[in-house]
Amino acid sequence: METTKKTFRFAMLVLLAPFASFIFVSCASTPRTGKGALSLWNDDAPAKKALFSYVSAVTTRNSPDFIPVERRIATFDLDGTLFCETNPTYFDFQLFIHRVLDDPNYTPSQEQRALAEDFRRTGRVPPLGAEYERMLASVYKGFTLKEFDSYVRSFMQTDQPGYKNLKRADAFYKPMVEVVNYLVQNGFTVYVSSGTNRLILRALVCDALGLPPKQVIGSDNVLVAMNQDGKDGLDYTFSKDDAVLLGGVNIIKNLQMNKVSTIVKEIGYQPVLAFGNSLTDASMVNYTIHNNEYKSLGFMLCCDDIEREYGNITKADKMRSDCAANGWIPISMKNDWKTIYGIGIEKK
Repeated sequence: METTKKTFRFAMLVLLAPFASFIFVSCASTPRTGKGALSLWNDDAPAKKALFSYVSAVTTRNSPDFIPVERRIATFDLDGTLFCETNPTYFDFQLFIHRVLDDPNYTPSQEQRALAEDFRRTGRVPPLGAEYERMLASVYKGFTLKEFDSYVRSFMQTDQPGYKNLKRADAFYKPMVEVVNYLVQNGFTVYVSSGTNRLILRALVCDALGLPPKQVIGSDNVLVAMNQDGKDGLDYTFSKDDAVLLGGVNIIKNLQMNKVSTIVKEIGYQPVLAFGNSLTDASMVNYTIHNNEYKSLGFMLCCDDIEREYGNITKADKMRSDCAANGWIPISMKNDWKTIYGIGIEKK
């Protein structure tokens, strides 16, 4: 009798398997735009409407714009797109200042100290370029990967300048975190592509956004073995007594066209959605929306909120103009969002 029951259950599973598969595929192909989706956005925000319409079109199986799950790739910049950059500056440069001026365990060079003190005095960030990157990379030479990750995470727990009740680790734009979650729920694979050092980026982003390290693309520095002693990597074999160290030398600054090249090399697919906030993201966004076999969109944040944030109206107006000229969709921090950093966070 027991054998007969087992045979019956097995037969039913075989019969129902195709239907279970159909139900799973159908659910995976149905856009999730329920009441909770993008709840921190104003309902009349044009960017919100555009994103809802887009996701509905590309995730509905019978739609002419349907995109298979494996090709639903979305790329996001970090500073000024997902995360606070306006006060006082980029997270990675703030970490550099901390290392040079506030870390009693580090003895900076005269050049490093002069650069950091100039920023503390004037608020002026040096131009992005080879010298800037060389300086940022040099101060972390000799850290193991674990030591550096702990160092970054410790700095993340300090107060975010210019705000009450906000730690650096939590200085993400809440409405943009909603966008990331919304896209993941609709079958998109989200990548963060930033000019920030990749190892800093992993500490800052992976836990906060629930992304694995392989979906984080940043600027890269040389890595060496503890006992390599200046030998070329081709002439050295990593041993059981070794550890990986930061070499103190930069390789690539992941901005502009470099973002496109790293996306091509590391993702292998052309994104269908891209989110940025400045012209250093323009190449990534343009690569996404032009000559794409799938329906695609590019969004740019405009830093136009001077009440809840340290915005810049001139820059915001320029970005709106650039959006109109390039076919990008502007996002207004002031008009599109109900909050920026969440309840209880106040600008000083």
